[in-house]
Amino acid sequence: MQNIYLDNAATTRIRPEVLERMVKGMEECYGNPSSTHSFGRAAKAQIEKARKTIARQFKVSPAEIIFTSGGTEADNMILVAAVRDLGVKHIISAKTEHHAVLHTLEALSKQFGTRISYVALNSLGSADPDSLKEILSDSEGPALVSLMHINNETGNRIDLEAFSKICKEHNAYFHSDTVQSVGHWELDLSTTPVDFITAAAHKFHGPKGVGFAFIRKGIGINPLILGGEQERGMRAGTESYHNIIGLEEALIQAYANLEEEQAYISGLKSYFIEALTNAIPGTIINGGGADPELSTYNVVNVRLPFSEDKASLLLFQLDLKGIACSRGSACQSGSSLGSHVLQEMLDETEMKKPSVRFSFSRYNTKEELDTVVEVLKEYGES
Repeated sequence: MQNIYLDNAATTRIRPEVLERMVKGMEECYGNPSSTHSFGRAAKAQIEKARKTIARQFKVSPAEIIFTSGGTEADNMILVAAVRDLGVKHIISAKTEHHAVLHTLEALSKQFGTRISYVALNSLGSADPDSLKEILSDSEGPALVSLMHINNETGNRIDLEAFSKICKEHNAYFHSDTVQSVGHWELDLSTTPVDFITAAAHKFHGPKGVGFAFIRKGIGINPLILGGEQERGMRAGTESYHNIIGLEEALIQAYANLEEEQAYISGLKSYFIEALTNAIPGTIINGGGADPELSTYNVVNVRLPFSEDKASLLLFQLDLKGIACSRGSACQSGSSLGSHVLQEMLDETEMKKPSVRFSFSRYNTKEELDTVVEVLKEYGES
């Protein structure tokens, strides 16, 4: 049975160059980065080199990059610190955000009494900039806006620069979960006035368990994890050296090959949409996935015209055929509640139809997509 992996928004296959670098690093540079002897200094030097690589890519200072265990920790660190250390009383977000943000906001509301507001969504399910302006105009006291650049379930993409400018015009801090865009899109933080972004290496062919937070210089926040002076005192705990150099290598490879891979994967996505909608009339693209100006190039969320009984077994049937995809965020696997993102976008009748997220990578082929379309067609007709 052929195995076809189309769940790259959940995690990606590690690049061979990244794996090679990590293995070599673990074999040759095994000192604790906090130790003062030569073994420790060698590891520390590699970590600082990785920090400089990331900073150079996004045109910021190395001091503004803090390594974390991934996007969830980075989001938590920033949101909690905004309320605890920056005096933020009001946070504006969207109900289609990742649960790393939504659940943190719920906790902040309960613990600190933080006011939480949600922007209206446009017809495609993306944050409405006019709604944000209206909410900020009525906001009192320090405020923070938290809106993801690319939605992990629909692939919807907002204009990061435009939203950043709205926040600056209203003197609000701006945090963006960029887990789905770092390694996939160019981000120039020297011209885009976002205050915080977050990233996870495993979303761009790096290792799991490592990511980073960008915290704009001059914004004074305190650490979330205590117990040591690592990461300039911002995150205690022995640095995951092998993962950090893996993140660096993944980032280097991602941006060195970005133009070529964007073109290739965009072609796969367009091919898949055309083939699927032709083979199964009535198929709908959720969100802005069919428009390259409004979405990312590697994610599409489709709603299939199948009956409710077929919907309940669809992912199981695809898995039996060796096809990996998902209903939404991998963090919600096993949940019977359905996608919280689609619930904000679709009506009750539309939610009864099966919606599936397919996300592509450099390792996929058109032949694989032909197989997926044929399997879906056969299942719908069975």
